[in-house]
Amino acid sequence: MSAHPVLPGEESVLATVDADDLYKSNGTIKRKYYERGWTGSRRNSCGSRCGCASRGLRAVVLFDGRDAAGKGGTIHRITRRTSSRVVKVVALGKPTEREQTQWYFQRYVEHLPAAGEVVLFDRSWYNRATVERVMGFCTDAEYEEFLRSAPEFERMLQRSGIVLVKYWFSISDEEQERRFQKRSQDPKRRWKLSPMDLEARNRWVDYSRAKDAMFEHTDTDDSPWYVVDAEVKKHARLNCITHLLGRIDYEDTMPEPAPLPPRESGADYERPPIDSQRWVPAVYGSNPTDAGG
Repeated sequence: MSAHPVLPGEESVLATVDADDLYKSNGTIKRKYYERGWTGSRRNSCGSRCGCASRGLRAVVLFDGRDAAGKGGTIHRITRRTSSRVVKVVALGKPTEREQTQWYFQRYVEHLPAAGEVVLFDRSWYNRATVERVMGFCTDAEYEEFLRSAPEFERMLQRSGIVLVKYWFSISDEEQERRFQKRSQDPKRRWKLSPMDLEARNRWVDYSRAKDAMFEHTDTDDSPWYVVDAEVKKHARLNCITHLLGRIDYEDTMPEPAPLPPRESGADYERPPIDSQRWVPAVYGSNPTDAGG
């Protein structure tokens, strides 16, 4: 057992469960402890969001990395039980013709947070240094200008008071192939397998070189990259949210339960007849037959 870097001891499976019981024989965390880990992390995550909102903090978190590395799944779990007014997810598609004529960072600037907001970018401006570079969607001059500009752009954000955290989700070639094969064979996942994914599958080494060059220019002391080992999705999710909670300086301002006074009876209100309204057919259960509310 060991101490958790963020959670109180009584909320952490690391501090309450022996390591021999925490993991399966293959080294992955058992599902019941994974769920317990998420429950504690979500509780603290909700507290951090309350703290960000009350203190007016602004935070930007970048989720970049290999295709099928689990970025979207991690974001989905981070944003569970959150208010979309406080935590916003940005996943930009292909730039329009107009956006292609703008300053490269312009369409990302439009989504930066106001006071009390946290913005999670599901892929970020670093598309230029990876996808666009590998697929030939940008010129050499545009690519080189990006490598020069990105560190200064990020320093501008930080000087303005924005907390910036950058994550790179890393998986092996073999694990990516396993996930692609699973997507291809599962009708519920097949929609995730895009033509771009298939092309990227054939350019593993090119992406590796592009990522190495990107890190060389943009992994700075002011704005470092944090690499998430995403070989095991459950571990990656828990490790990422644990690290993120430790990077944002917040005060837990979760309010105490509010006392609810008795409701007014509304005795002077008469509901219109049930059959005067268009009800959605009750394929499950049954619709009301008399006035109820």
